[in-house]
Amino acid sequence: MRSFLAALVRLATGVRLLPATPHGTVPAIYFANHASHMDFVVVWAALPDEVRELTSPAAAEDYWAATRLRRCIACELFRAVLIPRKEVNRGNHPVERLGAALGAGRSVILFPEGTRSVDGGTMEFKSGLDHLARRYPDIPLIPVHLENLSRILPKGSRLPVPLIAQARFLPPMQLQPGEPKPVFLARARAALEGTEHP
Repeated sequence: MRSFLAALVRLATGVRLLPATPHGTVPAIYFANHASHMDFVVVWAALPDEVRELTSPAAAEDYWAATRLRRCIACELFRAVLIPRKEVNRGNHPVERLGAALGAGRSVILFPEGTRSVDGGTMEFKSGLDHLARRYPDIPLIPVHLENLSRILPKGSRLPVPLIAQARFLPPMQLQPGEPKPVFLARARAALEGTEHP
């Protein structure tokens, strides 16, 4: 069922299936720019079957848990990790929930901006990616640059516009020893935008 759904997503958006990922099927942290409700679905659909089966996207709890149907789609179909955006505490902290998935050997897809961009530009990253990188320093961080998703299903829209989207999986990166949080987040954002210099 999930393979069939992924094929439908690729057909509808034009996103290509990756023939392989640079790290194999071991856990990875995929981080992408966020412009549409379709973002995590597109990244998920682009992964090879064996990687996709071991990957959990982060999904906004206030949206995806709002109805029984949405929760079922997010948790049962996509095996998503529901992330609270309001009233965050130690018991429901996003880093803890994503960390539990990584600790179980699953990869995760997350959106460091925390909310969707209105104009399609990449906003400043919040600290979650930094926390995960420090807790799991050996897990590769893979930037995924999504193009045209903000135009296919822009913020505030319910009906998709037929355009070709693209998910570019960029070279893996890792936190450098002693790297301060602001420097790392700026470097991760630059890597996602393809502007980081070696």
